Amino acid sequence: MRVLLVDDEQLAIDRLETLFADVEGVEVVGRAQDGDEALASIKALTPDLVILDVQMPGRNGLSTAASIDVEPRPELVFVTAHEHYAPDAFEVDAADYLLKPVRFDRLRQAVERARRRRSIREAAERAGTLEAENAQLRSLGSPPPPSEEAEFWVPERHGLRRVPVDSITWIEAARDYVLLHTDTRSHMLRATMSALEQKLAGTPLIRVHRSAFVRPDQVSEIKRANRTTTLVLKDGAVVQVGPNYADTLESALGL
Repeated sequence: MRVLLVDDEQLAIDRLETLFADVEGVEVVGRAQDGDEALASIKALTPDLVILDVQMPGRNGLSTAASIDVEPRPELVFVTAHEHYAPDAFEVDAADYLLKPVRFDRLRQAVERARRRRSIREAAERAGTLEAENAQLRSLGSPPPPSEEAEFWVPERHGLRRVPVDSITWIEAARDYVLLHTDTRSHMLRATMSALEQKLAGTPLIRVHRSAFVRPDQVSEIKRANRTTTLVLKDGAVVQVGPNYADTLESALGL
């Protein structure tokens, strides 16, 4: 994937470029430090993915995203230190939302999600119908819930979006919010982890840390070092296991 980095802080761009050097299958093709420069670069470079800071002087990241008028439209991943912008960010159909400082595993996960979404859209274009795209997105991101209660209603700028629990691969705490990760995008919800634990009882998601839930069938590797255990998920995300949740995890994985 060809990637454009947009951030008004030079150190932030340098850090992202360093992280991208270790992500397979990507090429950083340009940098921009404000919204107007970003729009010009998108037209000139036609990147597959734009990593876009939300807070910038002048035209901010959300305004920049809303002003993109090129086809094919690049996938968007927003980066910011302020999680309360997330509902607006996902209103423009962002693939992911990363909080600073950006972790490598979360960046890699965001890239894989963007790559998956782009492949779906390209396949839909080859099929020649928008419905084909929507059907594939629904099949990856919104399978039918197992029960009436197994879903979340996530606020967005103009209403609510239903997110079935069966579509969620893992959940992480994000300060006063939680991020519900699916195959094709992430959703941000204002909720506590204790409230989620009650709601998710009896569902495929289990709590593995005070800040995380995972689906056991998404675990591809378990790493143990220095008395700590981490899970590597199929999409590359790395989730730490809290000592109080180790027995629950081992039982769920049949260890």
